[in-house]
Parts: sequence; structure tokens; C-alpha cells
Amino acid sequence: MSTEGNRAELLLAMRGVRIDGFADERWHEIIKGVDLTLHKGEVMGLIGESGAGKSTLGLAAMGFARPGCRISGGEIVFDGIDLMRASERQKQRLRGSRIAYVAQSAAAAFNPAHTLLDQTLEATVRHGLRSREEAERDARALYAAMDLPDPDTIGDRFPHQVSGGQLQRAMTAMAMASRPDLIIFDEPTTALDVTTQVNVLAAIRKAVKEFDTAAIYITHDLAVVAQMADRIKVLRYGEEVEEAPTGEMLSNPRHPYTRSLWAVRSIRKPGETSADRVLEIDRVTAAYGTVDVLHNISIGLPRGKTVALVGESGSGKSTAARVVTGLLPPRRGEVRFDGVALPADLKGRTKEQKRRIQMIYQMADTAMNPRQTVREIIGRPIAFYHGLRGREVERRVERLLEQIELDGSFADRLPGELSGGQKQRICIARALAAEPEVIICDEVTSALDQIVQEGILKLLMRLQKDHGLSYIFITHDIATVEAIADEVVVMLQGRVVEQGLKEEIFAPPHPEYTELLLSSVPEMEAGWLERAIARGEGGRVLDRLAEGDRERPSPR
Repeated sequence: MSTEGNRAELLLAMRGVRIDGFADERWHEIIKGVDLTLHKGEVMGLIGESGAGKSTLGLAAMGFARPGCRISGGEIVFDGIDLMRASERQKQRLRGSRIAYVAQSAAAAFNPAHTLLDQTLEATVRHGLRSREEAERDARALYAAMDLPDPDTIGDRFPHQVSGGQLQRAMTAMAMASRPDLIIFDEPTTALDVTTQVNVLAAIRKAVKEFDTAAIYITHDLAVVAQMADRIKVLRYGEEVEEAPTGEMLSNPRHPYTRSLWAVRSIRKPGETSADRVLEIDRVTAAYGTVDVLHNISIGLPRGKTVALVGESGSGKSTAARVVTGLLPPRRGEVRFDGVALPADLKGRTKEQKRRIQMIYQMADTAMNPRQTVREIIGRPIAFYHGLRGREVERRVERLLEQIELDGSFADRLPGELSGGQKQRICIARALAAEPEVIICDEVTSALDQIVQEGILKLLMRLQKDHGLSYIFITHDIATVEAIADEVVVMLQGRVVEQGLKEEIFAPPHPEYTELLLSSVPEMEAGWLERAIARGEGGRVLDRLAEGDRERPSPR
């Protein structure tokens, strides 16, 4: 994306960077002498499995170390400013104005007590880059560029009043508001469905080009990094494995570890079905307030099989899960378990009815109490559903940890001491603790790197075989569907567009919307995003904002 002229202007130089983390009452080196250089307008892709140090290195580019970490050595120079020697006040002036950060979990990054607009404006107004009135106009234009609905009014909503994908796009708009020289994107499209992802990737690409912004793009999605980065750096265990221009890295990765990353997600399970339906959603219509969001949907779950619900953000996938769990009583229709209608409201269900249906949530970070140990997190449903106490709970926790392939030493850890994949395994164990028959998996692998995803999917498939579990698997990842699903339900705007065996759904010819979903899945080759945009799937970009910015003098 960058030009040769831009490449000559060095913006960021990180040399021999070492970062320590504090654990087990001592400091451990987690970044081990890594170099990273970035030129103006250039995008560097950082990839590697969970725990490789990608986010830690990205934050260090801001002169920042997360709690429990310290930058212990090396050199970090941003546009001539030595961030290792700069005062905290100097670094604070840079952050939010010249350097911005887009976090993976927008839900955890936004303040729930303030509107989206107030939070989008905060850094721009505080740093004196725009007046509030100018910043409001620009924020609404950015919302439109990010393909957010009702861009003139969505900023008046609070974070809990928009979907996860919408919140992630709002956070990207917030980072772009100050037109920074450097943006660290930390998995910015993780929460987005494939059709929305194309729009956001196109907008980010256009913003980087038009505003001459450099970026560090951290991701576990190799197909995405292929579209976004000029160069790719591979990390493992805090060390650089290799670095190369994107085209070269895709066509000829040199290191065996890099080649292993390219080869993951090879699971392809053939779809099977059964006439024995353990769960049935029968002609359900559901609403939030007075607005119907599910329209007369019917879905059956074969016993011991997996049904994947796919569709873009707002299609009704998670709402259907809320109806099944009793968190959202339907206006019409019913949910039947083993042929018996369940009480519509969770409050009306018996403990046994609750036990039989469990849920695993997308963001393990926010799904667990950070002050409870793993032993307490898994032990609570054991005590609640089975009435066990003391040593009996201890033994059950140990067995569940063994089932999710973690050893007993994890029982006394807090969530903050676990990797992303380990957290999700604990959430799986918590669901298993109830000994359910149906588990609803809501985007349980979307926040994980490919290697960890593969491990979680294999774990879920083994548990399904061992325990006869039935899964409703909500996902926007078509590769996940191919790996784990037996049947597929395609949803759009609260309606079922298509459903059937996986092989039938994925075989052409497709209905128009299914075709759009399948064609929006990023491919592992340079130039795919341009072709997607040319097909009309790229959505709106930032042309009008770029024109306005050229006329506005820099406040720096």
C-alpha cells in the first residue's frame, strides 16, 4: 500500500526490544530482543499463535507495557522521539493524537456509562485537534464510512445498545478521528461477520492510504493479513521467526513454523443428520421492545450433531440462542426439548431444564469473574446442579480439567493468568460441569488464532463423540462451519434464508445471500480484497473525509 517515497521516511524504529512479565513471584522474559521498523504509510502485519507476544510488542510501539509487564531493554523511537526516555506526560500527548490503538475486545474497551459519540470525540477534543462541533461532524462521517447504521444518531447510543460488530467499527472510527501517524490494530475484525469485514477492511485500507497512516496490524487471520500488510513479521515465544514482503511470505515461507501456520485449519468433517431432533425451534417470532427481530423461524437440532447458524451481524443468530436459553421469551412459537415445550422464560424453567442446555460465550475475558479461580469457576455449576460439596467437587473439577486437556495446576489460577485458548477451554469445562445435552457455542473460536482454533474445534468434536453432545454453533467463520458442522442454517435480518446438510448448502448454485457470504470469505492470496471491492462488497470508504483533511492545517 505504501509508496517507495513513503518507505524512505522512517516513522518507528524498535531495536532489540525486551519485555518482561511478572509471574510466579519473578520476572520472565516474554519479548526477547525483537526488531521492528515501520515507514510512513506502511502496514506491518504481526502474526503468530496465542502467547507469541504480538499484542505486547504492538503496545510497546506506544511506549506502553500492560500491568504486570515492563519494557526492560532495547530502543523504541517514534518519529525521532525516544519513547524509552520520554516522560509519561510526553507519551500521553502522543497517545490518542499521533498514535492510536484499536483493541480486540471493544466491549471491554468502551466505558459503558458514556455514549459512543462522547468517547469518539474525547481524545480529538482533549488534544485540541478539533472543536467539539467539528469533531462531531467528522465522527458522524467516520461512522458512515465504517458502514454503521444510522450514522447521524448511532453515536447517541451506549455501548450495550449496539452489536459487537458495530462496537468494533465504532472503535476503529474513534482511532481514526485524530488522523494519527500510527495505528496499532489489534485483531480489529475479529468480532465481524465476513460481509461486514470486507467493508471494514476496505475502509481501513483506504484510510491508511489517504491519510498516509502507518499501521501495525496484529491478527491471527492469515487471509486478512494478506490483504492488509505490506510486510509480515512472524513471532513465536517472543522471538522473531521470519519477516518478508507479503507476496514473498505467502508464496514461499522459509521457516517450518511459518509453513505450519499456513497449513492449519485442515479439518473437514462430513455432514451427517438424524431424524431424532433433541431440540426444535418452532415458528418463533421474538422482539426487543416493539420491534420484531426474529420472524417465524423454525430450526431443528439433530441429537448428537452440530447445527451451525451463520449470517452477518444483526441477522438474529445470537437472538435465537437467547430464545432457546429462555433469556428472551418469544412473542409467538415455542422451543421444544425432547418433544416437550420449554417454559418461554428462564425463570419458569426447572433446574433440570436449565441444566440440559448450557452456553459458551464468545469473549471468555468477559464471561468469567476475574477474581475467581478456575476451581471456583468450574466448581459452582457442579455444586448448583449436582449438589456436590467439598472433595467431591474437587475430584469433578480435576476430571473436567483432564477432559479439556489442562493439568490440575490450572485449578488455582485466575483468568488473568491464562492465555486466550486456555480461557476458552475453562469456559467449555464450566459448561460441561452441568452435564448438559445441548451446548450453544456463540462464536467460541473467533477471538483465537488458527492453531488454537484448531485445538478447540478438535476438543469440541471429541467431547461431542464421548458424551453424545448436540451443538448449536453460532459463527461467521465459514472455515469453522466446514470443520465442525453437520447442518447449516443461513440467517438474514431475523429470517431463515436456507437450511440443510452442510454439503447441500455449500454446493452451487446458491441463493443470492448465501453466495455473498461465501464470496466474502478472505482468501490466502494478495489482491483478494480489491476483487471483493470491485464486486461491490467493499462498501463505502473515506474519500470525502480525505479531501477535507487535505484542506485542514495540522495542529501539531
